[in-house]
Amino acid sequence: MLEFGGKAAHDVQQDAPRDTWRAVKRGLLGRCPNCGEGKLFRAYLKPVDACSDCGEEMIHHRADDFPAYLAIFIVGHIVVAGFMATDSWLVLESWQHLLIWIPVTIVMTLAMLQPIKGGVIGLQWALRMHGFGGESEDPLLADATYEDAR
Repeated sequence: MLEFGGKAAHDVQQDAPRDTWRAVKRGLLGRCPNCGEGKLFRAYLKPVDACSDCGEEMIHHRADDFPAYLAIFIVGHIVVAGFMATDSWLVLESWQHLLIWIPVTIVMTLAMLQPIKGGVIGLQWALRMHGFGGESEDPLLADATYEDAR
């Protein structure tokens, strides 16, 4: 049976709602958003192809540059606020500020990138984005599925 939009109806298990906050939290901790047990990353920013515990595929994610944008946004606000606060009560030369704030910026950004990327992958999984819902991202395959369902 076809649903509105030409999608074929599928089993209820696939349509069960996923807890978004729990999936994002698991992703932030570097764990599989489905089971919370398996590792999400095999290297610093390289996600696994599938969870070692539950087998959930992670190849569908499309985090792209969004984690970097979020990290820049968060770190930028913290560093600028810290610089302004420091500058208001402590008189430092420009080179001293650079000596303080450049390493702080680099360390904070590198520390935030992996958790943020995990959270983005968890969010995509929970919202069934980019193939996590069992549907193809390729329009040609989606049309073929539609034709087969008729």
